[in-house]
Amino acid sequence: MQTDVGIDVRIDVKALGKVAVLMGGSSAEREISLLSGGGVLQALQAQGVDAHAFDPAQRPLGELKAEGFERCFIALHGRHGEDGTVQGALELLGIPYTGSGVMASAVAMDKVMTKRVWAAEGLPMPRQALLRRPECSPERLAAVVAELGLPLIVKPPHEGSSIGMTKVEEASQLAAAVELASRHDSVVLCEEFIDGAELTCPVLGEGEAAQALPVIRIVPPAAGYDYNNKYFTDEVKYLVPSGLDAALEARVQRIVLQAYRTLGCRGWGRADLMLRQRDSEPFLLEMNTSPGMTGHSLVPMSARAAGISYEALCLRLLAQAQLDGGARG
Repeated sequence: MQTDVGIDVRIDVKALGKVAVLMGGSSAEREISLLSGGGVLQALQAQGVDAHAFDPAQRPLGELKAEGFERCFIALHGRHGEDGTVQGALELLGIPYTGSGVMASAVAMDKVMTKRVWAAEGLPMPRQALLRRPECSPERLAAVVAELGLPLIVKPPHEGSSIGMTKVEEASQLAAAVELASRHDSVVLCEEFIDGAELTCPVLGEGEAAQALPVIRIVPPAAGYDYNNKYFTDEVKYLVPSGLDAALEARVQRIVLQAYRTLGCRGWGRADLMLRQRDSEPFLLEMNTSPGMTGHSLVPMSARAAGISYEALCLRLLAQAQLDGGARG
């Protein structure tokens, strides 16, 4: 059986071998990972792939080798799934996997390190400050407000899906926001708030061959683009086409491609940005190297706008599974 994936690409499904869809895991995003993995598993099986669910929180990864799995689709999100740890284990096992390698995964998972790498390339980002709980004296918090202004965003730099994030409107709210974020991380990231439209832009491929998919503009409800609204309601509006003029959309895509390549990402990824209202300047927020694949997820939405179905996207990503150094299954 062969299946079309994109233009002039044909994949021999049987040659993909026995496939593990890694889902669940032990991170704070376990629930979303199970939804992503369930969708991917169904899509692959429907196309004839010998695919099976595998939850690393319930089974040792070493069983992948013992049971003859030949490649993995990583549908894990957050720590111990998106941060280079699982990727490193699969490297040792010699089992090719989807998405970025060990280094790119580890750096992209750490928003602080990501921003340092992007800053070296001159990429546009909100101004930021770092806090550790022992350093959070009233004087230090006041200095952050003076430096970044209000409102500002407070988040743990190693979490996704808006977990532990707060928009601080008044200086008196900062201490509580830092306390919440510090429950998830030893370091707290404070960012300048960019007033404007929320954008996201997926990327497929590797190196110079990587291509940006259509930009999505996110229109959240009054309650904001929080964890619940991201995944479990239909209150958020997603505009694709984005409504940006062609030149601005192309500029956002160029910035995202540079951000993706600079981190050394491969396979796929999704950059989140803010578009400042007063001058239409884009600002990078983060790079996701194992994006969601749920019914509310943004990469499949953008891919559909580019003519790539959910099933074709899953198969394309799986066919590109590899190890660091380029070895494929």
